[in-house]
Amino acid sequence: MLGPEQPVVLHMLGLPRAADALNGVRMELIDAALPLLRGVVATSNEAEAFKGVNVAILIGGWPRKEGMKRKDLIAKNVPIYKSQASALQQHAAPNCKVLVVANPANTNALVLKEFAGGIPAKNITCLMRLDHNRALGQIAEKLNVPVSDVKNAIIWGNHSSTQFPDASHATIRTELGERPVTELVADEKWLREEFVSTVQQRGAAVIKARKQSSSLSAASAACDHMRDWILGTPKGTWVSMGVCSDGSYGIPEGTFFSFPVTCDKGEWSIVQGLQIDDFARSKMEASTSELKEEKAVAINIL
Repeated sequence: MLGPEQPVVLHMLGLPRAADALNGVRMELIDAALPLLRGVVATSNEAEAFKGVNVAILIGGWPRKEGMKRKDLIAKNVPIYKSQASALQQHAAPNCKVLVVANPANTNALVLKEFAGGIPAKNITCLMRLDHNRALGQIAEKLNVPVSDVKNAIIWGNHSSTQFPDASHATIRTELGERPVTELVADEKWLREEFVSTVQQRGAAVIKARKQSSSLSAASAACDHMRDWILGTPKGTWVSMGVCSDGSYGIPEGTFFSFPVTCDKGEWSIVQGLQIDDFARSKMEASTSELKEEKAVAINIL
């Protein structure tokens, strides 16, 4: 995730009631004799967990249960992220890079930004890479090509069913060079309907199939996100990250929104100048509206 020669000290934060299980994970990590692992801290104390960290991947949160409304999930998670924001600001390294995974990820990231003012907004992101990877996978399956030949799909918006998976700028590597996905698929109905809904609902489909939420694919996506952020994206390739909007593409400034980004030397930049048609704009506006509603709920709780 951080490069083939980067040693790490891993800090793991868990609930007090799960202390024994967390210590068991610590023992297994030590027993694995991983050459780049230089230490493991397992604790239920936020100050100890965040002390001096350069990278924080926040996977903990109140899980959404059957029949639970999104506003109820926000109400459960706002206090968690307010507390973690305070601990990060006080104890993490000044240049700490933060990835919020727990849902509602975009609004959790917003709460973190509001209460960790000492951490630059550009250093707080939320995970949209799983959705991005799902989009690449669906295109690869549709065209029967290796997923490594697909690039530059985009996820716009919230990590929810209002997100907009956009294949209009994606390309496929062929023997004749890169070709647009829209040209090779040649099926606008599939691109606007089945592709979009499949990616939007993929998490629910995984839960229905295996009775648990995504695990391996989510962990892989988190690693992809941090690796590209820190080590950089390949030239000519962008990825989707949930970042604090600067007003690009008409998205309100300060909103945590998924954009296409490139990364270089530890910094991300929103890809500019992409054409947005009326269909895409309507989808982006729907996701923006949902994020505004979530923000209002969070502010009301706070």
